[in-house]
Amino acid sequence: MSNVIELRQVDKTYKGPPDVQVLFGIDLSFADGSFNSIVGESGSGKSTLMNIIGTLDTPTSGDVVIAGQHTGRLGRDKLAELRNRTIGFIFQFHYLLPEFSAIDNVLMPHVIGRQRPSSEVLEWASELFELMGISKVKRNPATRMSGGQQQRVAIIRSLINKPKIILADEPTGNLDSVNTAITYERFRDINQRYGTTFVVVTHDRRIAEQTDRIVEIRDGRMVLDINT
Repeated sequence: MSNVIELRQVDKTYKGPPDVQVLFGIDLSFADGSFNSIVGESGSGKSTLMNIIGTLDTPTSGDVVIAGQHTGRLGRDKLAELRNRTIGFIFQFHYLLPEFSAIDNVLMPHVIGRQRPSSEVLEWASELFELMGISKVKRNPATRMSGGQQQRVAIIRSLINKPKIILADEPTGNLDSVNTAITYERFRDINQRYGTTFVVVTHDRRIAEQTDRIVEIRDGRMVLDINT
């Protein structure tokens, strides 16, 4: 199985004064279609690592290869295109636009830089709403949905461009235990059904244990890499 994410000797230093190095020599890869987690305490460097994987930040040194593309060789526009087409993001806060309906929020990543969504895209969105069990709220504004429904809309939004990779940063941090369990069941279903690679960033090892592989970051270094 080929790797869809590769990091080679990645360092990250934020300029000061004083300079602060937050990642040290990270060598890490994730196979296409795998289901993974990155764990670490607050300040461990895991969110910085996720931002670098997601091309939202750049390493100070080292190489990052996403879906075969060396991100350091890409200009800003090409990097944005790679990110939009290849990576879906799910955050702890869903960041839905309250003035738009659920379906309009979902279609937002698709319409950026493109024309109106095709019938195929609309059918794909409907399939995802069905999969998530929230078809009834498709036309509701965000203000007329529960927290669990809003987070599921955010998951659908991350999938609308059929990305190869989903990066989820504390995706259930604001959900109760029932909705947390539902969310991870959906993640697993998507991973198995569509072969989407998942990297879930969390401080909660109980959540991480639901994935197939756990990578632990401590003080900017990889200290653990195990298959569960």
